[in-house]
Amino acid sequence: MEGAQPLKRPQRVYVAIPASIVSDTPHLREKTFKIGLIGRALAIFRIDEVIIYPDAPQIDQSGDINLIVKILSYMETPQYLRRRLFGIMPELRYVGILPPLRTPHHPIESRMRDLKVGEFREGVVISENRNGVLVDVGVEKPIPILGVRIPVGKRVTVKIVSVGDELKAVLASRDEIPIYWGYNVKISKAPLGKMIREGSFDLIIATSRRGEQLMKVKDLILERWRKSRTVLIAFGSPTQGLQEIVRQEGMELNELADFIVNTVPKQATGTVRTEEALYATLAILNILTEG
Repeated sequence: MEGAQPLKRPQRVYVAIPASIVSDTPHLREKTFKIGLIGRALAIFRIDEVIIYPDAPQIDQSGDINLIVKILSYMETPQYLRRRLFGIMPELRYVGILPPLRTPHHPIESRMRDLKVGEFREGVVISENRNGVLVDVGVEKPIPILGVRIPVGKRVTVKIVSVGDELKAVLASRDEIPIYWGYNVKISKAPLGKMIREGSFDLIIATSRRGEQLMKVKDLILERWRKSRTVLIAFGSPTQGLQEIVRQEGMELNELADFIVNTVPKQATGTVRTEEALYATLAILNILTEG
């Protein structure tokens, strides 16, 4: 759906998903497709950060974690920077099937004449000299940024300050960009319960088929949401719900979460997959908090 540029949410919204989301999918192509669905959901609903947490302490999940992080990070990266930042990797063999995000930081304009003063762009430093650095921002020629020293290969956010014959840009912070500018991907070394207790989230929403129907507690959630600066929405795995996952740490979910909600009441399937729960939950919360 086309529309105006999407503003950032007043809150910083985090999503926590387990490393085992791809454990029941044997082939890399299908794993890539599933992770692609997750990346689209994160972008559609303006999630600021996705946290991948270990949920099976008895096994080594580093391979699945690295795959999820690599593909989600690749999706979030503008197309014109992917070759420089990722190159050829076996984990990215099937990225051609990934859907594009089409978020504001993935511009389709690729000519210098299309750049506008005040526009933000993602770029990568391709060279440096005594005057500053040259940054590839996806147009015919790199843009100079004077008076800074940044390692070659580092991704940066820039703001266009001059166009025409004298094209210039300055470094920018994502905090000064008023519109949604993609998601960050983070690995949690700690399991979910410990991560929640050590985090600084103002509101924690856990999803579970054994939770309360979201619409029954929507007013309470909305009241807390509006007062919060950081919100975490947590999801379980294909084989274990969040209750079982945190019990492995000797914890109870109701001691960790402010709300435990069922966003797919009266489900007719035996299970709801993590990527399905992601769309259902984020869609309802989006309507609730933005309506």
